[in-house]
Amino acid sequence: MTISSKVVNAEEEEDVSLLDLPELALECILQRLSPSGLCSMARVCTSLRDRCRSDHLWEKHMKQKWGRVIGPAAYREWQWHIASRKRPSLLKKCNKRGLFRSLFSVCPLSWIRPKLESSGEPSCSLSVDSIKAWYLSLESGKLWFPAQVYNRENGHLGFVMSCYDALLSYDSRTDTFRARYSPQGPQTIEENIPWHRLRAPPIDVPPHVLHVSDCLNDLKPGDHIEIQWRKNKELPYGASSNHHSIPGVHCIWPVFKSFCWWYGIISHLETCNGNENHCCCHNNDMLILEFNQYSPGSQWRRVVINRKNHQEEGNGADGFYGGIRKICNKEEISIWKSFWPTQVLQ
Repeated sequence: MTISSKVVNAEEEEDVSLLDLPELALECILQRLSPSGLCSMARVCTSLRDRCRSDHLWEKHMKQKWGRVIGPAAYREWQWHIASRKRPSLLKKCNKRGLFRSLFSVCPLSWIRPKLESSGEPSCSLSVDSIKAWYLSLESGKLWFPAQVYNRENGHLGFVMSCYDALLSYDSRTDTFRARYSPQGPQTIEENIPWHRLRAPPIDVPPHVLHVSDCLNDLKPGDHIEIQWRKNKELPYGASSNHHSIPGVHCIWPVFKSFCWWYGIISHLETCNGNENHCCCHNNDMLILEFNQYSPGSQWRRVVINRKNHQEEGNGADGFYGGIRKICNKEEISIWKSFWPTQVLQ
């Protein structure tokens, strides 16, 4: 055998497949791939397809891209979406066994955990309850999910320094979102919402439910807060449908008017001169909530509440003020301040 033929044979023997790499090396490569890279790699062979669908690989991408806007309510919407897709096959199985009637009487289908329904899924198909499936559903824009929008309707004066609950859908072509707001009258749709105007709800409370204020005794002048507000407590009977007309969306907007959140600060009482060394405002039952985006003479500038027995309070003219949430995170405060209006509101 000549030297050249030995070299050729050696090169052929060194032709190593990606799957021949040590487990740790292959895992490091997969962890460095982008979502599109993982999807491309999954098409190489069956073994890589299964590896590239692993939840631990997609969890990182989910957190990096969607972590700021996805909260518990969005996860529940995804779980309902999964259950709705699996339900037809489950019903078919139950009917074949003659168990549907007894099953439904004991456990409604909407309560069945999706994991229990996936036993008959072919191994070659993408599991509908995988993190990859959730990621791709969000990317496609087909999944509408609940989140909150700062400065609704692109900073319309009536919504400056507020945050509203909405159902959102992603548009990958423009890297922006569409929003549908709860139907308090004519349904409102907003397009082309950038990422920086969105957030996951900081507390897991439905938009029509009064938040239980657990920070009232700790509030003092200078603290940053968000407070629930709504114009009316409820819609007239029959005035509006009680849910969104979006096919496949489970989120229900009740007949009750939804709250939004407004940014403000705790101010000194009128009897206090504002001197920190002599301020006793934190010992007083009364709290002054100040919204400095409004002019000093505006009806929206100040609100006085009693920290000892505060519930929802207000009237038809000024609206109703609900639960209060103290903002302790500096990043949250900075985000609110980034939306500060260029001129004082009346």
